[in-house]
Amino acid sequence: MTDRPHRRVAVIFGGRSAEHEVSVASAQSVLAALDPARYDVVTIGIDKQGRWHRLDALPGPGGTTEGLPAIGIDDGPEVALARRPGEAALVAEDGTRQRIDVVFPVLHGPFGEDGTIQGMLELAGVPYVGSGVLGSALGIDKAVQKVLFTAWGLPVAPFEVVHERDWQRDRESVEARATSLGLPLFIKPATLGSSVGITKVKQPDEFRPAVEVALSYARKAVVERSVEGAREIECAVLGNDDPVASVPGEIVPEAEFYDYRAKYVAEETRLEIPADLPGSIEREIRRMAVAAFKAIEAAGMARVDFFFRPPEEIMVNEINTIPGFTAISMYPKLWEASGLTYRELVDRLVDLAIDRHQKERKRGRTLAEPG
Repeated sequence: MTDRPHRRVAVIFGGRSAEHEVSVASAQSVLAALDPARYDVVTIGIDKQGRWHRLDALPGPGGTTEGLPAIGIDDGPEVALARRPGEAALVAEDGTRQRIDVVFPVLHGPFGEDGTIQGMLELAGVPYVGSGVLGSALGIDKAVQKVLFTAWGLPVAPFEVVHERDWQRDRESVEARATSLGLPLFIKPATLGSSVGITKVKQPDEFRPAVEVALSYARKAVVERSVEGAREIECAVLGNDDPVASVPGEIVPEAEFYDYRAKYVAEETRLEIPADLPGSIEREIRRMAVAAFKAIEAAGMARVDFFFRPPEEIMVNEINTIPGFTAISMYPKLWEASGLTYRELVDRLVDLAIDRHQKERKRGRTLAEPG
C-alpha cells in the first residue's frame, strides 16, 4: 500500500448566508475527522460581513440563531487568498503566508454553495472539494434543478416559480396560478437550504405571507404541492465521473415537516438508517440519486432528497451539493451505514478534489501549449 501524500487543507466555513450557523456546526465535524497524521489543517471562518479570518479555535455557542455558534469580526486575523506561480496561499495582514494544497468548503447557501467561491478557487487554480461552478450553481437553484430532473425523466412534485418582479407587479395573477396546484403547498426560497424561509400553506390567506417570507431570502420562490402521506427519504452520492449512491435513510421528524429546528436543534427527530424499504424501491432510489447527481453535473458529493409514497411512487425533491456534515447529519451517517467511516469519507472527498483538479487543468491551456 503506497503512502498518502501529506497535504495542507484549508477548511472554509461560516459565510454571509442565513445558513451561517449550520456551516459552523458542519465544519466542527469535518475538522474533527481530518487526520493530523495526513493533513495540516488551516481553519478559515468567514464572518457575516464576508471577511475571512484564520482561527485558532472554533467559536462556541452563543446568542445566535437557535444557540448555534457564529463567527465574529474579532475571532482571528483577517486573511486573503493569494497566488503566485506554483503556489496558492492564504496571506495575513502582516504578510505571513500559509501554502494550501486543497480547500474543503463547508459553506451552505449563497456565497458558498452556489458557485461563487468555486469560481474564485477555479481562477486561483486551487483544488477544492465538491461540485464545480456549474454543478454548484444548478444545485443551489431549486427551480432550475427541477427542470433538469424532469428532462432526465425524474419525477418531481407539481410546482410553480414565483419571481420577485412578477410578485411585485401582479400578486393576484401569481397567486391564482400558484394556488391552482391545490392546497396544502410548500413555499420556499429557491436558492437557500436547511429549510430556512420555508412555510407550509394550508389555508388561502396564508399564501401571501408565505411568499413574502420566501422572497425575503431570495429573488424567487418555489411553490410546490405537498406530497401528503409521503415518507422523506435521503440518499448520499459520492464520486466524480463514476458516482455511487449510499443506502437510503429516512427522516422521521417530530414536527409536521423537517424544518430548521428539526434538522439542527430538536432532539426528537429520528433518522432511520437504512430506511425500511422494499428492495426494488431502494434500488430505484439509488438509481435516481445518481441520475439527479449527473443531471446537474455535480462532482465529489451530494445528498438527494426524495418523497416516497407507498406502494411505489417516488419523487425527487431536491439535491444539495454541500450537504450538512454535523454530527447528526444524514450524509456522513448514510455513508457510515454503507461501510465508509467519517474519516474515510473525508479522505475520499479530498482525493476526489485533487483528481478532478488535475483533469480540469487542461481547460487552461493556450493553443501554443503542447498537449
